[in-house]
Amino acid sequence: MNGFAALDNRDRRSRRGSLITGTEVQPQDAATNIAITTDSETARVARQASHIQQIELRTYVFLDSLQPQLAAYMGTASQGFLPIPGDACLWLEVAPGMAVHRVTDIALKASNVRLGQMVVERAFGSMALYHRDQSTVLHSGDVVLDAIGSRIDQRTECEVSWTEVIRAITPDHAVLINRQNRRGSMIEAGMSMFILETEPAGYVLLAANEAEKSSNITIVDVKGVGAFGRLTLAGKEGDVEEAALAAMRAIDQVKN
Repeated sequence: MNGFAALDNRDRRSRRGSLITGTEVQPQDAATNIAITTDSETARVARQASHIQQIELRTYVFLDSLQPQLAAYMGTASQGFLPIPGDACLWLEVAPGMAVHRVTDIALKASNVRLGQMVVERAFGSMALYHRDQSTVLHSGDVVLDAIGSRIDQRTECEVSWTEVIRAITPDHAVLINRQNRRGSMIEAGMSMFILETEPAGYVLLAANEAEKSSNITIVDVKGVGAFGRLTLAGKEGDVEEAALAAMRAIDQVKN
């Protein structure tokens, strides 16, 4: 496309070009698809593309099969469609927070995934997508990545801020934890407890899902939004230790 300001009518006719509100479109091969926009429309599209390219991918977590306890826990905080055990889940966190609306729109229009949760904070925005078919969820994820010009390996690396196993928890400690966390199961005195804190927050969902797959534990608390993610599991000492190993293996895979 060339500007037409310096061309007179005869020059334009000789070139057989078309003028569309200030933009000259040269004839092209008939087999070529031509998209014509006005100058103002071109500027708007360019600004929109620029905004999308500024979106930072913080967390990209794919859960192949939601485990029963984690699905139930996520359902207690779900503002949209409730997850079902066995569903595939994609958890995305982007920055800035308001950008999650654009990312959500792209993901929902790419396939028939269901939106289970969307959290809009000032710095970060998160969303959870569900579907029984893993490929459907992954397709929406691929479309989002392509739209924002990012890749999975460009997501923010997971950092473990704290991890610990506390054995034979005392009654006072157990009561206080249960009063603070009302969405998960209760921890009982004498149980062992595994706690994990990550940055960004969403990675604790992967840790929780893999931990539940590995052994017979109880999910007490999973916070996947905010500056830090926090996971609390409880159970018999051997089960908790096995779950802790599975959770840390999942985190290590993300870090690598």
